Amino acid sequence: MTQIHPTAIVAPGAKLGIGVEIGPFCTIGADAEIGDGARLVSHVVVEGHTTIGADVRLFPFCTVGMAPQDLKYLGEPTRTEVGARTLVREHVTIHRGTASGRGLTSVGSDCMLMAVTHVAHDCNLGNGVIVANNVVMGGHVAIGDNAVIGGSAAIHQFVRIGRAAMIGGVSGVEADVVPFGVVLGNRARLASINVIGMRRRGYDRTTIHAVRGAYREMFWGNGVFAERLEAVRARLAGDPLIDEVLAFIDAPSKRGLVRTGRLSDDDSDG
Repeated sequence: MTQIHPTAIVAPGAKLGIGVEIGPFCTIGADAEIGDGARLVSHVVVEGHTTIGADVRLFPFCTVGMAPQDLKYLGEPTRTEVGARTLVREHVTIHRGTASGRGLTSVGSDCMLMAVTHVAHDCNLGNGVIVANNVVMGGHVAIGDNAVIGGSAAIHQFVRIGRAAMIGGVSGVEADVVPFGVVLGNRARLASINVIGMRRRGYDRTTIHAVRGAYREMFWGNGVFAERLEAVRARLAGDPLIDEVLAFIDAPSKRGLVRTGRLSDDDSDG
């Protein structure tokens, strides 16, 4: 049974699924769609053409689907989507897309956006992404499945972050982060692969060693990067994870790849 607190405002036209709970002082716009079992705790604003998935939890003072912070935006009916079972904590802001971008800001299923995260217009977060407190994203950021973003990280617009990568806390990320990479620093540098994250995803020791070896050769080997890249491609093409990394590197990019720093001691155990 859907429950709507007497102080909540639900505009005519809003679509509420089965078992939705709308808490005190929430505001739901006319073009919003709230999935079955979703819970808006209190003081939540959902505006614009926004779809909230089943069993999502929206905590106090978060806003989803508000107009983007883009001077080119002229009120076009762009969209916002939040996938099933995602947790959106206090004071998170997720802005709708822009007509000049992809027209959609999307957060996947089973994500956790901790307090005071900002997801800007046209961002695309995959499934299972964890974003710690106070992270800010510029527009058009793309984050792959199961990536982890450390607290107070700042991600430049158009940056791509690959699957299962990890961004260290208080890192400034100006360029693309390869899948399974770990980047750290005031201006983030590639420091290792995300061994812990790969273990949590169920990859065995042999697989982790193979990826680590390929990364060492590509990013920390001797000679020119392009030559090292082609050597890895010739030797390891056909391995699914290596192919994923190579495809990420080959894909068009507005920002280039994060540069390498000193190889982290954390990369010593696979």
